Amino acid sequence: MTTSPSPTITFLGAAGTVTGSKFLLTAGDTRVLVDCGLFQGLKELRLKNWEPLEVDPATIDAVVLTHAHLDHCGYLPRLVKDGFRGRIHTTENTAKLAEVILRDSARIQVEDAEYAAKKKFSKHNPPKPLYDEQDAGRAIALFTADDFGVPVDVAAGVSATFHPAGHILGAAIVDITIAGKRIVFSGDLGRGEHPLLCAPTAIPAGSLDAVVIESTYGDRQHETPTDEFATVISETVARGGSVLIPAFAVDRTEIILIALREMMEAGSIPRLPIFADSPMALKALDFYRDAIDKGTADIRPDVQAEWAGRDPFDPGTLKELVTVDESKTINNPTQPCIIISASGMGTGGRVVHHLREMLPNPLHTVILVGYQAIGTRGRALVDGAESVRMHGREVPVKARIEQIQSFSVHADGEELVAWLKTASDAPEHVFVVHGETGVAETFAQHVRQSTNWNAHAPKAGETVAL
Repeated sequence: MTTSPSPTITFLGAAGTVTGSKFLLTAGDTRVLVDCGLFQGLKELRLKNWEPLEVDPATIDAVVLTHAHLDHCGYLPRLVKDGFRGRIHTTENTAKLAEVILRDSARIQVEDAEYAAKKKFSKHNPPKPLYDEQDAGRAIALFTADDFGVPVDVAAGVSATFHPAGHILGAAIVDITIAGKRIVFSGDLGRGEHPLLCAPTAIPAGSLDAVVIESTYGDRQHETPTDEFATVISETVARGGSVLIPAFAVDRTEIILIALREMMEAGSIPRLPIFADSPMALKALDFYRDAIDKGTADIRPDVQAEWAGRDPFDPGTLKELVTVDESKTINNPTQPCIIISASGMGTGGRVVHHLREMLPNPLHTVILVGYQAIGTRGRALVDGAESVRMHGREVPVKARIEQIQSFSVHADGEELVAWLKTASDAPEHVFVVHGETGVAETFAQHVRQSTNWNAHAPKAGETVAL
């Protein structure tokens, strides 16, 4: 009698870096990919998106998707373009949001390639996108929406159960069983005080072979919320300037709008026009409104009770800009206002045009409210760059630059450890991923010291038998 080899996990992304999440589970001939994200930030990382995947996409049986952020789902169209034909299992709201995000990503890549060709500032001749909208559509057609808390068979001998992660709408902690081994993936783990979403679900009881946990903020503790946000806005308005907030279209825009409404209602900032300038963010807003009205499993019950049928995002001054022409009207605002636009790291989308127009003006302020990966424009601004390159030219930075961390929807180091400790049994392995070089190792050490468990930060391409 022969025994089947132990299943393995291979870390194809988010190992030694925050982006590009891809974790391959293999048992015999069965292959399941957990997450399928784009690498972002440094050029050397972005170039990885163009390299052939270490495994033939046609041999992957299924993808399990934790949530809809681009660094977790953005490579799906390329995976399909290169031969993947299985199902993509995720929650209903992740499927909805990922459709919007993938179509937007494809459109931006095509437009950027066309713009680069027109302005002749690309080294590629002709410039080309990683994938186009047709590729995105093929990937979207493969989505299967699964309910929270219900085990589903995703491939032969592989089941997955989704639990609310409290990160963004639809985001899930995924509990996977493969060939008799049990692995829990944190995905991106949220925080207990999210204004809309339930706190992350505790690790379901039972023996564990492995936990794969993110470490974006694993080496630090989040700041205690202060009045800094209101102070910066008020000071900018007082000198006649406007505030630009690059914000991730999904969830961060919603959180910022709630904070602005509350501050205006409390009188801590002036009542100003707020421009939400991202088609993707506007669609996401509608998904959140619908989820609140329906009281979906990851919406806090108190939020549903108070806001069902009402709009928690609009203080009465919100203006939603849908078209490009509408967006152009606020490129260089002459009256104080607040502009929220994607992307959150300033890497693409409409916010790049607003940055180009507003950064040279010392009256304005750019407030960065999310994680800024190494190699992004947002990170350059945080690090004090005197100029940033956009559309083939250097743009001077004269505007005030502020970073406010209290809006993070990632758990910090202590919150991550607290979640790990909800496990009823010690796992055989804790794999620390989704952290910059050094951060994942620091957090792995923290886990070892706090729990005495076997915690390890794998390297890119590493394969571990379970």
